[in-house]
Order: sequence, then C-alpha cells, then structure tokens
Amino acid sequence: MAPKVFITGITGYIAGDAFYALYQKHPEYEYSALVRTQAKADAVKKAYPAVKTVLGGLDDFETLKKAAAEADVVLHAADASDHEGAARAIAAGILEGHSKGRPGFWLHTGGTGILTWEDTKYDRLGEPSDKVYNDWDGIEELTNLPDEAFHRNVDKIVLEAGSKHSDVIKSVIVAPPTIYGNGRGPISGRGRQVYELAKLVLTKQYTPVIGQGQARWNNVHVHDLSDLYVLLTEAAVNGNTDAELWGEKGYLIVESGEHVWGDLAKSVGQAAVDLGYLKSADVRALGKDQALDQAGFEAMSWGLNSRARAERANKVLGWKASRNSLEEEVRTIVKTEQGRL
Repeated sequence: MAPKVFITGITGYIAGDAFYALYQKHPEYEYSALVRTQAKADAVKKAYPAVKTVLGGLDDFETLKKAAAEADVVLHAADASDHEGAARAIAAGILEGHSKGRPGFWLHTGGTGILTWEDTKYDRLGEPSDKVYNDWDGIEELTNLPDEAFHRNVDKIVLEAGSKHSDVIKSVIVAPPTIYGNGRGPISGRGRQVYELAKLVLTKQYTPVIGQGQARWNNVHVHDLSDLYVLLTEAAVNGNTDAELWGEKGYLIVESGEHVWGDLAKSVGQAAVDLGYLKSADVRALGKDQALDQAGFEAMSWGLNSRARAERANKVLGWKASRNSLEEEVRTIVKTEQGRL
C-alpha cells in the first residue's frame, strides 16, 4: 500500500511549498489535505487532482483526529505553532490509529519566534544579543524553554505526546526562522517578515529601524526548508525511529544564515531606490508603539533577537541548505512586493 500523508496548511506558504517538493519526488504517496472552504479545495484539486481534500478547520477536532488516525505521516503547518486544539486532535488521532508495531509520524511546524522570549520579557527592542541556541548540544534547553515563550504552549503538547507515547507517536518539531523565497504551492507563495518589511518601505516610503536596529534573526530559503520536510517524510515512510530525530530530542532548527534587522531594512530601502520605485528611503527609527502602529507584530519582530544554529538535521538526515542567501534575494523580494501593490 502507498504511504498515506495528511497535510494541513497546503494553501499556505510553508506547507504549500513543502507539498510541491514532496509531490515532485514522491507522486506515488497517497495525499490528503485539510482545507477550510470548497473554493480552496477546488484550487488544490485543480493543481493536484490526485490529492484528497478534507473540508474542515483547525477547530474541527473530530475531523483532524480522524485524518491523523488514518495517515502514516502528518505534516502540520496550518497555524501549527499557536493552535492548541489542532495539536491535541492530531496527538489523539495518531494515538488512536497507531500502535507500537505501526507508529504514526508527526511533522509539526513550530517557529524560532519562541527564542525571542527573553527580549520580550525584558521589553528589549533592537538591542544586540550574544545568546545563540543550538539544537544539538543545547537540545535540552530548547525543549525546556519558559512557559511564557511564544509558541511554547503548543510545543509542550507535541513534546509531551512524543515522549509520553514515544512508541506510538514519533513527533518532531520543525522550527524555521525568517523564511524567504518564492513559494511553489497551489495558492500562497508569499512569506511574511521580509515581505511585510518590503511592503512597508514601498508604501510608507521610508526605511524602518526598530530601536538600535542591532537585533539578529536567522533565515532560510523556503525551498531549503521544503527539502527538510521531504527528508523527514522519507525517514518516516522508511520506518526511521532514530531517537535523535523523534520525541524528546525531536526539535530541529532550520536555518542557513543570519541577518541584522537594521542592515536588512537598509538593504531593502536601497533596493527600492535602485530599482526606481522610490526617490529616497530615509531611515526612520521606530519605538515599540510606533512599530505596532505601522505593521503590527511583524514590525515588532524586526526588533527582536532569535538566534540559533541548526545542526541536528544535518547530523541525522544530512540536510544542507543550497539556495540563494537572503541578501541575494532582496531585490527579487522588493520587485515581487512592488508587483503586488
């Protein structure tokens, strides 16, 4: 029988691109995807006629539970890092539909926004930080972050399920940072943080720098991220139950570089000028309230530190990033956002 893969978020940026990469390599798998509306189901079916669509939302506990119970692999990316109910439904479904002899695999999408907890706690914006997390030597620190950390409430559900029921539920949290690059999914191909930054520069006609502009954040190309989802799905299908990959140690940072938010904003502003979209893009320093007013939490994130090193995916699965760096993609991102205005 063909392996069964259930996906949430296929109409979004992350899972849409991950599914594209997975389907290109493994069209023989049996895919099903959660979609909220019939219109989106039709769009998915038009692009991928073989995909079975499951109508429902993240609050539909029984729908999610049933789909997770029937699947060999669950790739969860629809508001995955913040929706407790969906995580509980998936855990319940895998536990119900699987056994020690036939475990279920759960690829859960978290995010490195969780690493901003200290800046958030002490109300720091735009300040430099030397703190760098590590998903190999520092795995216990990552899996035991403070409860007040962003995404931590859902991380705990996944980690508990994967450790308490480790023989039945093989869980891994995939934590991407700033994601860039053109998504290849059936509907959404746009990232958020850098794209919203470019949009603000183009529409407000200035370069926003939050606080001192010295905060740093990791980044990864969406295609490199998708490569990891493919490797994880293949590992699951092949019955790889390596304890370094699932359960208590199943926490993968996915990054290929790091940017300084203030420098990145200036690069975006300069690109907008060089491309002829703006006559000038003068730097404007923003405080917390101003940032929130201009672009909500996205703007706040441009002043926070989220630094880590991705080692586990490489050591266990051989994952390596190979796409263009964020700096190399800045002009393309600005062009893309200009085209959306």
